[in-house]
Amino acid sequence: MIFTVAIDGPAAAGKGTIGRAVAAHFGFAHLDTGLLYRAVGALVLKGAEPVAAARDLTPDALEQPGLRSPEVAQAASEVAVIPEVRAALLDFQRGFARREGGAVLDGRDIGTVICPAAEVKLFVTASAEARAGRRLAELLESGHATDMAAVLADVRARDARDESRAAAPLRPAEDAHVIDTSDLTVEAAIAAAVARVAAAGARS
Repeated sequence: MIFTVAIDGPAAAGKGTIGRAVAAHFGFAHLDTGLLYRAVGALVLKGAEPVAAARDLTPDALEQPGLRSPEVAQAASEVAVIPEVRAALLDFQRGFARREGGAVLDGRDIGTVICPAAEVKLFVTASAEARAGRRLAELLESGHATDMAAVLADVRARDARDESRAAAPLRPAEDAHVIDTSDLTVEAAIAAAVARVAAAGARS
């Protein structure tokens, strides 16, 4: 069976958590497309040229240590605005999306650019304050010294970059189902996504 679930949304809205849970529920493969940009960003921090890094990206690059660090996240956001980088990663994502057995992809432009014909499109969002609180907890737990004001400013700056970039700006697809996780538990958000995918014909 070929069945694609496209999940988009801003940073720390919960789309990765939901994407992994939906994939596990239905037995689909899962791709966090943000990791592709983080991998390119990490290579750029090591001195690589962004477009060349994207064109030569290998699966092993997705296993680099430190891909979740704030420094790599910043670099990923910066390389993601480069149209040539996005184009270089396009075929990889589209091939994954139409693999046999079903696939869930989460990112910023899955439903609008990568997989506009996906069987299900979800847009997972939350308030900037809710997302900053989640990101702050993650950073503190991993040993990064920061505070709410700094994280909130970073979240808002990231949103501005994602929403205003010329190449594939962040926005819901016209036919996407919006899930606002600001006041939802993780379990409730996952249940809402699973129900939407099941209603579209996927079977667990």
